[in-house]
Amino acid sequence: MNVEFINPFLSSLINVLATMAQTELTPGKPKVKKDEVAQGDVSGVIGMVGPQTKGSFSITFEENLALTIMERMLGERPDSINEDVTDMVGEITNMVTGGAKNLLGEKGYEFDMATPIVVSGAGHTITHKCDGPKLIMPFTSADGNANIEVSFDKLAQ
Repeated sequence: MNVEFINPFLSSLINVLATMAQTELTPGKPKVKKDEVAQGDVSGVIGMVGPQTKGSFSITFEENLALTIMERMLGERPDSINEDVTDMVGEITNMVTGGAKNLLGEKGYEFDMATPIVVSGAGHTITHKCDGPKLIMPFTSADGNANIEVSFDKLAQ
């Protein structure tokens, strides 16, 4: 998978959470993901389609990190993942993908974004609607972990 296509999602996530939720994430080592089980408690998933390729992006948060982000963004901390938290995860998914779309547009890659879908619960799954490999990138923070997954079909030449 092309690093030029992945890095905009990493930088966009770090930027969105630092700006919107005063949350610093430390990236770990990316690897190819072999299954569909999410590595956390709540995930936002969004599809992307463009002339060169199609793919999808997801971000998964552990519950404590999601609740902490909610508290920092909106000033209230729910007791558990609820509709407000899933709405927030959908918005973060939109913001990160939008930021990556802008960065990729500067490199000549264009795509349209679908509406994000949010899934929660222990052991939930994430299905990427394309044939390319799934790359998972772990992030750590003082408040819990997050993972992003990116998957694209091969780029058209």
